[in-house]
Amino acid sequence: MRIAIVCYPTYGGSGVVATELGHALSILGHEIHFITYKQPVRLDTLNKNIHFHEVFVSEYDLFHYQPYELALSSRIVDVVKSFNIEVLHVHYAIPHAYAAYMAKMMLKDDKINLPIVTTLHGTDITLVGSHPFYKTAVTFSINNSDYVTAVSKSLKEDTERLFNIKNSIEIIPNFIDVNKNAHLERPCHRESIADEKEKVITHISNFRPLKRASDVIKIFEIIQKKIPSKLLMVGDGPEKSKIERYVQKNDLTNKVIFLGESNEINDVLCYSDLFLLPSERESFGLVALEAMIHSVPVISSYAGGISEVNINNVSGYLSDVGDIEGMAKNAIKILSNNDESKRLKEGAFNQAKLFDISRIIPMYIKVYEKAINKTI
Repeated sequence: MRIAIVCYPTYGGSGVVATELGHALSILGHEIHFITYKQPVRLDTLNKNIHFHEVFVSEYDLFHYQPYELALSSRIVDVVKSFNIEVLHVHYAIPHAYAAYMAKMMLKDDKINLPIVTTLHGTDITLVGSHPFYKTAVTFSINNSDYVTAVSKSLKEDTERLFNIKNSIEIIPNFIDVNKNAHLERPCHRESIADEKEKVITHISNFRPLKRASDVIKIFEIIQKKIPSKLLMVGDGPEKSKIERYVQKNDLTNKVIFLGESNEINDVLCYSDLFLLPSERESFGLVALEAMIHSVPVISSYAGGISEVNINNVSGYLSDVGDIEGMAKNAIKILSNNDESKRLKEGAFNQAKLFDISRIIPMYIKVYEKAINKTI
């Protein structure tokens, strides 16, 4: 198949999933065309089946905000015509599915019927999409896609609750490449991070308020009073400076290490004994899955789709959002008991294998085929 993929080319979960999906499809012999404003961070352009088409947004004084949707839809039309694209897969309802529909209508004038598959990832639904300014456009975009998928049962339910959806939504979870990520042959220089007797706890996020990174620090404060430990904070975002000030004020600077945005997530997780994800909202929790494939137990909240990934008492423990004491108690239970830690490490790895890319790719291929056959 000749498949075009529209996504955000960033470190975020949707961009990573879209890029890995395209790469896996290309290995199977499909021709993949990425359409976005910048080359995705993990895109392998040396692969002969992968092509990148940049969306250029010209600046005009006439516009207070530059019309990205207009530029994107025009670029989609150009790529579809030039490369005989058979199906368009867009990640995020707004603005991508909206722009896709505009492109579909333009192509219709040329007797080209372009099937659209839209994947919902979370923020486009729970934050952006539910805003009254965008709600009508999101509803329209979803209902006018040929097929719609969501990355978790929780996200599907949220979408159907928040919007007047007439289209059916199929659940296709996020995934991870087990062979690529698990047990990588590399030295794990743990001594560069912590002393031999110290445990290493990790949190990775974009430091938005809903990630509750401040809860991570408070959980860690309780843990390190009982167990010598270090905390690795990976990522960047609006809450980071506030958390850094809290760390300085509470004399934790020699215990908490801020690593910023990093391309070395595998190395960070190689060091880790425990992963903290106390979010108040998670459509899936891809970062938890990345920890689990490295046999790192997860302490998380019961927030949206995370409970479909991290299974209580199997791959880690779950608590109510904001239950700092409960999360700390469970963390101490794991870190202080070698048998418990070993059991959950094995459970985390086995649970992560259920989301191996080899299980998920056939689901997308089936959706593409149905979308193409529907429009023939």
